[in-house]
Amino acid sequence: MGCGKNYDTGSCVADILKDIVDAQNDIVENCCDTSCEQSINDLLCTNEVTNDLDTVPVILYCKDCKPFKGFGTTKNHHNKMNPILSSFIFRVKKVDKDNCAILELLLSDGESCGFDHMKDPTDQNTEDLEATGICITVDLDCFCHVTCLPAIRAFH
Repeated sequence: MGCGKNYDTGSCVADILKDIVDAQNDIVENCCDTSCEQSINDLLCTNEVTNDLDTVPVILYCKDCKPFKGFGTTKNHHNKMNPILSSFIFRVKKVDKDNCAILELLLSDGESCGFDHMKDPTDQNTEDLEATGICITVDLDCFCHVTCLPAIRAFH
C-alpha cells in the first residue's frame, strides 16, 4: 500500500490502521522483511502454520515529521493515580468513520517510562511489549506517516 491510491477515508494512515484493527479483531475477541503489509500477514498467519500473535505495534508521526508520544496512567489499588507513563508504540483498538482512533500504549514488561525518559522511539525498549490498558483517543488526520513493527503477542 502506498499513498496516492484512492482510499475509503481519504487518509492512507487511517486506512492502514483500519486494516490493522480488522486483522487484530479477527485474532482477539473484543478485546520488505518489516512493513505494515508483512506485519498484517504475520498477524493473520498467512506465512506460518500457527502463531499466537495478536497485535501490530505502530509508531505514528505528526505532520511535522516528529514521532508522536502518548501519555496516560492507571489507578493503584488505593484508587489513586500511578505516575504518568509515556510510549511511542501503540496498539490500535478502534478507528471510527471520522478517523478518530483509540490507541493503547504498549510498554515492555516492567518498564515505567516517564516524561523525560524517552526522547524518540529508539529510546524505548521493544522487547516483550505488552498491552498496558492505558488508552488515548487521537485524530488520525493529524498524522502523515505510520511505521508498523513486527507483529507481537501483547496479551500474555
